[in-house]
Amino acid sequence: MDSVRQNKVNSLLQKELAGIFLTEGRNFLPGGLITVSAVRVSPDLGIAKVFLSLFPVKDKQAVMDVIKTQSHRLRGQLGTRIGKQMRVVPELLFYVDDSLDRAEEIDKLLKGA
Repeated sequence: MDSVRQNKVNSLLQKELAGIFLTEGRNFLPGGLITVSAVRVSPDLGIAKVFLSLFPVKDKQAVMDVIKTQSHRLRGQLGTRIGKQMRVVPELLFYVDDSLDRAEEIDKLLKGA
């Protein structure tokens, strides 16, 4: 269970990372859309797990590899945006959010049954 502080940091990071991916997204995924679906920060606020939804993508892992190689630069951009609110910018770990794909698959299975 997250504390109030963690929830505030989660929403701040999600909002700011969404803004970064809005401007930088075309570098990672030309012609596509990158959405920050969730952010989960550790209790010590040192590590942030960022869950991304990628549309329309054939090879999600290749796009995630590019994003992971650029995570240091993304963290720097995040630091310039939240430098006044947080003392330390958390380390960013990126994951693919495939919950929409799983929901679509379950829906398809239920309609077929």
